[in-house]
Amino acid sequence: MIVFVSKSVASHIPASHYQLGTIDDVVSYCIQKKVLGVDTETEGFDFTCKKMIMFQIGDEDKQFVIDTRSIDIAPLKDILEDKEIIKIFHNAKFDYKFIKKWAGITCEGIYDTFLTELVISCGKNLGYALKDLCKRYLNVDLNKEVRNQFVGLTGQPFRSDQIVYGAKDVEYLCKIKNLQQADIDKYQLQNVVDLENEAVLAFADMEYNGLDLNVIEWNKLEQGNLEGAHKLRDELDNMISNDVRLQKFVKTYIQADMFTPLEDLRKIDVKWTSPKQVLELFQVLIPDLENVNGKQMYKYRFKVPIIDKYVKYKEAMKLCTSYGDAFLKNLSSDKKIHTGFHQILDTGRVSSSKPNMQQIPADNRFRNCFTAPPRWSFVSADYSSQELNVIAFGSNDPVWINALKNDEDLHSTCAELVYGEQWMNSGEDDCAYFKRKGKCNCPSHKKLRTNVKTINFGLAYGMGPNKLADTLNISLDEAKRLIEKYFTAFPAIKGFLDKLGNFGKKYGYIKTFPPYNRKRWFTNWYPRIWDNKSSMMELGSIERASKNTPIQGASADMTKRALVLMRGHIKHFDLPIKLVMTVHDQIDTICRNDYVEDWSRLMKHLMEDAAREIVTNGLLKAEVSVSNCWEK
Repeated sequence: MIVFVSKSVASHIPASHYQLGTIDDVVSYCIQKKVLGVDTETEGFDFTCKKMIMFQIGDEDKQFVIDTRSIDIAPLKDILEDKEIIKIFHNAKFDYKFIKKWAGITCEGIYDTFLTELVISCGKNLGYALKDLCKRYLNVDLNKEVRNQFVGLTGQPFRSDQIVYGAKDVEYLCKIKNLQQADIDKYQLQNVVDLENEAVLAFADMEYNGLDLNVIEWNKLEQGNLEGAHKLRDELDNMISNDVRLQKFVKTYIQADMFTPLEDLRKIDVKWTSPKQVLELFQVLIPDLENVNGKQMYKYRFKVPIIDKYVKYKEAMKLCTSYGDAFLKNLSSDKKIHTGFHQILDTGRVSSSKPNMQQIPADNRFRNCFTAPPRWSFVSADYSSQELNVIAFGSNDPVWINALKNDEDLHSTCAELVYGEQWMNSGEDDCAYFKRKGKCNCPSHKKLRTNVKTINFGLAYGMGPNKLADTLNISLDEAKRLIEKYFTAFPAIKGFLDKLGNFGKKYGYIKTFPPYNRKRWFTNWYPRIWDNKSSMMELGSIERASKNTPIQGASADMTKRALVLMRGHIKHFDLPIKLVMTVHDQIDTICRNDYVEDWSRLMKHLMEDAAREIVTNGLLKAEVSVSNCWEK
């Protein structure tokens, strides 16, 4: 049964489709329920300036469609904020922000069919829109054209098909949740489903709160980046002018006048933003070069000076294009940056877009443009060597465990075992490692430490010899020998990674650590893949993903758990704190200055509590920093 609640009369009302009701009818029905489907329709996608115009709530038996242009949904506040009443959404963050902005209600007790389906089918690359779920679970073709007709709708009465459409979304959500539960139970995913549905509230709050951006400082930074890119371009031009092999790319001198475009005054006939032209140039030096965008460039970077300069130029231009004027287009009407979080990638990690705050340069020149309001401060916490701690815990390697327990410099400890006498003979008299197992500044030690550090961090990303060779600018044979020496020194880590890789190849999926046991499925796997020699590439990709997913996934799980714990404390005690950002193992908040000291202690405590749920040895620690701006 559909009940329409409005002070205006809908056009073309067929009485057989629905009946009219009041907001009191909605409250009386919903207060008795333990599970409710919830949806909204809005004027557009930006919650800061586009309004919620329809609110839908109900279950499989009865759905209420409320015209929020004429009816206040404030009487539903207690129901929507009751944690014991489950509210089913699809892509809950979207609806959450509109409900909070335009009704002043903070929804609790959320179940998100979108996130749940991402957990159930992680890695399968299925469609996850409500339309896809309706087809997959209910064999219903959902007509989203009606949804598009809400955009831009102002004072016109809702049509009957729009009212029915809104009601059906609620009905379908209830049915889908019930059907998803069978897969949750089958694959033992309840813990991770609960985690994601709790964490979505924290991500929604971060999107809602946003970050204040100092536009003046950002523009200054952009100008500096542009000048730096132009300087690199000029240096590239000079390198061509001074290389006899490249003289065909030097223009014949022309008589210029005041009307000659500035670009034509350059003597170098290469447009550095054109991959085609740059490739033609570099092929004079390296005939077998195939492109200027892939691994080949990094292969030759340290061998051919002009290629190294070009890579630096590309990096500088990327800063200009990604973090210049284009970035400012993401400022919302409230003059804040409200990034959109993608809560579940294949490994369980988080990304963001519009703009991508996860990939913003770690250089604090960029981050410092994001500032705290007056009388507030950024309080940020991050895990110390999070992924390395996960590897140590998973492998139970005695050297790693001991180094972390005794607060030694892990990379130096590893380098000593990998390089042996070479390490012991290359230290200087005042070597901090020889004195207290600390990080030292001995030139020889620094190089050896960097080599091993690259392998240590590369373990979480499935780094092989080719990538290691490119990263360290060494030959492939050297890279292979270094990896062999590394795993000879750390057989427990090799055994741990091999076990993960073999599991994925054998069963076609991999999972993270308890208690969450997140699963990632491999769509290119089939039962007899081991018997097919032509499938070696597929097996290789499965093996790499099987090694890095548990490491990255466990790290993501504990960060999400920390977000859940923090939000719970902020909400329960009504603390003067706002969640504003997370980048991998770091969580950022803004806190009123009079509470900074207390929150710093509590934040560290909550981060480490979350870590101990997964890395149970208690060695993973968190560090907290306070600043008036966003910092790494």
